[in-house]
Amino acid sequence: MCPESDVNELGQLAGNQASVVAQKGEGLAAGLTSVFAHFAEGHQRPIIAFNSDSPHLPRCVLEDAFETLVAHDVVVGPTHDGGYYLVGVKGSYATLFATDGMGTSNALERLWSRARELKLSVGLAEPFYDIDVAEDLARLAAELCLAPGRAPRTARWLKEWELASGHYRTGN
Repeated sequence: MCPESDVNELGQLAGNQASVVAQKGEGLAAGLTSVFAHFAEGHQRPIIAFNSDSPHLPRCVLEDAFETLVAHDVVVGPTHDGGYYLVGVKGSYATLFATDGMGTSNALERLWSRARELKLSVGLAEPFYDIDVAEDLARLAAELCLAPGRAPRTARWLKEWELASGHYRTGN
């Protein structure tokens, strides 16, 4: 799921590995609403959306999030900066993602508040970090130097980028 302007390019990159679908509306709130509306298709099945700025997210976190959805209506993966890297629901709730506060330091608080207003139970996934600022990228790069298997493509790209530019390493 992506903005309509990116469908062709992402479709070419994905090839036959994934379907690329255009979101309805603009922005993150519209994107999340579109994801759940599209993939729920009137069913109450568990659906999880996670961010693209956590390429290092372990598979076990996603598996645990699906397990959390067995007992809750919503699962949220909090980030250390007040946002969230993952959100999952059983079905689709058109008003769960309001446009105010998305991408801010209180995005998690606002989502939690909207879920309470809708009388939805919320379970938490393991806190994790996403890549928002240079320090986050440096942290990821250091982790992937030690364990590139966690995100092999990202580790490879970071290594190539470092060799080409000397970026992201402290002291370079």
